[in-house]
Amino acid sequence: MIGLIVGTSEGKNILSGLNKFTENIFISTATAYGAELLKDYKYKVFNEKPLDLVGLMEVIKENDIKILIDASHPYALEITENAIEACRVYGVQYVRYERPPLLKKFKDNKNVVMVEDYESLYEHLKTIDGTILNTTGSRNIGKILDFNLKNRVIHRVLPSIKVLVEMLDLGVGVEDIVAMKGPVGYELNCGFINEYRAKAILMKDSGVQGGTYDKIKAAIDNNIMAFIIGRKPMEYSKVFYSEIEVVKYVSGLMEVTE
Repeated sequence: MIGLIVGTSEGKNILSGLNKFTENIFISTATAYGAELLKDYKYKVFNEKPLDLVGLMEVIKENDIKILIDASHPYALEITENAIEACRVYGVQYVRYERPPLLKKFKDNKNVVMVEDYESLYEHLKTIDGTILNTTGSRNIGKILDFNLKNRVIHRVLPSIKVLVEMLDLGVGVEDIVAMKGPVGYELNCGFINEYRAKAILMKDSGVQGGTYDKIKAAIDNNIMAFIIGRKPMEYSKVFYSEIEVVKYVSGLMEVTE
């Protein structure tokens, strides 16, 4: 069986490609929303609960997974590290699909600054005079709040009840929350910048598919700072930056194993 960990929109394209030659697939997403996106595709087993290392090892063993495709989000480090380890333990072929990064295209632009982590980010934010747009996700809002910035910070997050309750519990006011599903296009990013008179926007390098290009372009064109939290370097035994190429590679492996 093929295992497929889905955490990006490209997972649909990978699954569609796999379906051209097999339905013998185990799919794992971290949310019910992810499961809804894949309901029209073919597979044998579906998991919509987060899996830790033990959970991954159990599903690999129970489903006799021979090849595991990790198409999780580029910032979902824990699931990737666990997937690599589980594959190592059971001798399973690990294949990584990675969204192509974008930072190299803007590395010489004065409005674009890459930082390694949130601790490094603070040194830049304390120099900003004005409103900051935060699009790094709800899981890291606590880190932003811990900075105790003098600035107003607008948080753009998924319109999930769970997320909104967590934010309100953290003390974020409703006037500082924009709840909407991304990715957000160039013009709407410009609209948010102008509406809130923002002087900086925070983001991750989530690739073109994650809306990063449109965020950076909007920041440059409106002459505000774009602070990007870089991806943690990872070493993969086999990595692809194209959905087509990863499917082609896996189909070749299946011919060998069958």
